[in-house]
Amino acid sequence: MDGGTRAQVGHFTSEAAEREFRAAYDTAMTLWPPHDTIDVETGFGITRVYRRGPVAGEPIVLLHGHGANASTWYHQVAELGRHRPVYAIDTIDDPGGSVQRRPVTGSGDAAAWLSEVLAGLDLTRAHLVGLSYGGWLVLNQAVHRPERLASVTLLDPGGLEKVPARFLLGLFAAVFAMRAPASWRPPLARLLAVHALVERSEIMDPVLLGAHAFRPHRSPARRFTDDELRRVTVPTQLILAARTTLMRPARALARARRLLPLRHSEIVPGIGHAIPLEAPDLVTDRVLGFADRTADQI
Repeated sequence: MDGGTRAQVGHFTSEAAEREFRAAYDTAMTLWPPHDTIDVETGFGITRVYRRGPVAGEPIVLLHGHGANASTWYHQVAELGRHRPVYAIDTIDDPGGSVQRRPVTGSGDAAAWLSEVLAGLDLTRAHLVGLSYGGWLVLNQAVHRPERLASVTLLDPGGLEKVPARFLLGLFAAVFAMRAPASWRPPLARLLAVHALVERSEIMDPVLLGAHAFRPHRSPARRFTDDELRRVTVPTQLILAARTTLMRPARALARARRLLPLRHSEIVPGIGHAIPLEAPDLVTDRVLGFADRTADQI
């Protein structure tokens, strides 16, 4: 097992907890505009995918962060879907619509799983976008199985640096802060740079229920080696948050510029780790613009 995986097939601690989660998850997906639901069979289980947009065009594929689900892209999907086919994937071993049957034991398995999903969707050239752990999966794909990728966009991704203790401590602090009176949450969100404290309850309810009742826990995403990052040849866009606690953004950006084929990179001032939720229009603009600039390039 390497970092960024669960040791066993993900599962809820009880049927009651799973029912409560499913109800909350269904409510979260009502924030999406009309869309299609696709279940893709893979060697690791059934992967839930949501689709919106035209038939033609190189698609955009979205991968959410750890413990979340596709609903968290609700800000972006309508506008992205006006221009290109857009697919949002529920990671196979996170609580969501996917049904896992076999563990993902490391980087090779993670890349194999995502390749099977892209093949099952009949996507031969996709613009892959990921936040946090989803960004780790995107970067991992570019390292190990890039053959179906047209470009990658990394939003405050795992893998550029070792996950620091302060990030994990921040998650625990956020859980306690969620119990604070509603009037306290905006200042706490600013202080801790944790947008979850002020995000819509429809989005946060399934995430919190999953954090409480979905096991086993995932190990922190591992740092990719210099040699691995040098293997990436896919056009890459990197967007970091100035107030992220996942890494030291200036140092991570310097490493990425040294090792990755970056076509665009920036550090967004004033925001924390949850870039698509805190700067939704910026993410939509950057994703569409990068897909347009790299479309059909060989």
